[in-house]
Amino acid sequence: MKSRFLSLLLLILIIGACVPSSSKYDQLNLEEITIDELRAGYENGDFTIQEVTEAYLMRIVDIDVNGPELNSIIMVNPDAMEIAAELDKELQEGKIRGPLHGVPVILKDNIDTFDKMPNTAGANALRGSMPLQDAFIVEKLRENGAIILAKANLSEWANFHSSFSSSGWSAVGGQTKNPYDLSRNPCGSSAGSGASISANLGMFAIGTETNGSITCPSNANGLVGIKPTVGLLSRSGIIPISFTQDTPGPMTRTVTDAAIALGAMVGVDDRDSKTAESEGNYYSDYTQFLDEGGLEGKKLGIYKNPLGRHFRIDTVFNQAVAYLRSQGAEVVEIDDLITESIGRAGFSVLMYEFKEGLDEYFASLGENAKVTNVDDLVEKTFNDPEEMKYFDHALIKQAQDFDMSESDYKEGLNNMLKAYRENGIDKVMDEMGLDAIISPTGSPAWKTDNTLGDKGSGGVSSSTPAARAGYPHITVPMGEIDGQPLGISFFGRAYSEPLLLEIAYAYEQGTKHRMVPEFKGWK
Repeated sequence: MKSRFLSLLLLILIIGACVPSSSKYDQLNLEEITIDELRAGYENGDFTIQEVTEAYLMRIVDIDVNGPELNSIIMVNPDAMEIAAELDKELQEGKIRGPLHGVPVILKDNIDTFDKMPNTAGANALRGSMPLQDAFIVEKLRENGAIILAKANLSEWANFHSSFSSSGWSAVGGQTKNPYDLSRNPCGSSAGSGASISANLGMFAIGTETNGSITCPSNANGLVGIKPTVGLLSRSGIIPISFTQDTPGPMTRTVTDAAIALGAMVGVDDRDSKTAESEGNYYSDYTQFLDEGGLEGKKLGIYKNPLGRHFRIDTVFNQAVAYLRSQGAEVVEIDDLITESIGRAGFSVLMYEFKEGLDEYFASLGENAKVTNVDDLVEKTFNDPEEMKYFDHALIKQAQDFDMSESDYKEGLNNMLKAYRENGIDKVMDEMGLDAIISPTGSPAWKTDNTLGDKGSGGVSSSTPAARAGYPHITVPMGEIDGQPLGISFFGRAYSEPLLLEIAYAYEQGTKHRMVPEFKGWK
């Protein structure tokens, strides 16, 4: 609640007037606009970067703070209009920074920005925590001309904090709502990133994923989401869960926008050793791989684990399979991707890396750090009534007490990666000659419940194989059930983003399942 009032106050001060956002936003015809269309509007003189930025800021007031009270934004950038003016001046002088020049971007609030916005992970313990430098991907976004418009609400600590929780809830930001139905959940942990972009509060957002935190909110909010190969995008300056599985990624309304955003953030970063593996495997322009005929001749394998749990989801997915076949793709069923029981080892790896990663992140904040280490975090969290109002934060306490030798950790990590890579995705794809694996991304959004937490997915999720392997995963709108969007997932081998984008784009262009949300339950 405090964050919403702060956002409103800041917006009034930034723009200098409190007028309905719909007037300028509608006047500029920004709904569902793409990056290419926005850039063309700038070049044609249809609108300025300042006008667009102002329109989005006031739309945040109209949709996020007033009106439907979506509650997807934690903080707006008080320098947004000043940055827009500078970019307008450069545009007039013929200077174009890159493909994102003048594009307003929203960041999940676990990504460092070196400006007037704190980075909180949604936790009271990090209120007012000011990073000492931009995250590497933020540097890249700025270099390419993006305006960091706002920070998005999220599931606190990227949803790795309690024995149960409500996705999209944080102590700092409260509960984010689903723009299709305000009583339903936006999924998490990149809940605010998904809800805000679906509601057209910005051009695109950056989410982060350890397991499902980009793909699930993209599914629930009718978006395209890319969970890249771990190492394709740097994680430096991002509050961590897992060194092995964490990655940022774009969440957009179109595959083309996702491809543009992805290419703008790649690069080897000395602060993240994983990115060294991406050398020679990344492209600054992924739009070159987009092909409307990209399904012809492709062989796709169906990951069956999410199927058979809800007949209406199966029906929508079967319709998608029929379309894929009609466009020249061969679609076959595959055996289980994972034949080993690896769940406990996977969790232990997460817990080990979570504690170590948090302590390293807190150290990066220097002498003014709000939290010094995990022990300090536990004390601050468990003595905070607001933090303990709904959820037990048991995972943070467990991380404090977690004891695992380095040798046991390495053995568990090697076993997990082997099960999901060489004995899992790689083996199945090689033996069957697959270009990609497909599956329903998830279920329709469930009703938000802060008493019992998330309880509506019914086990329909395809995120785990690619997440634990560290391999790429793209979700695209596939259809709907009772007005709630569903996504289809395409995932595959390491650094196969070009091939997955080709397939995803061809499917998107032939089906056009993206729906504009109508904020059911408002008025």
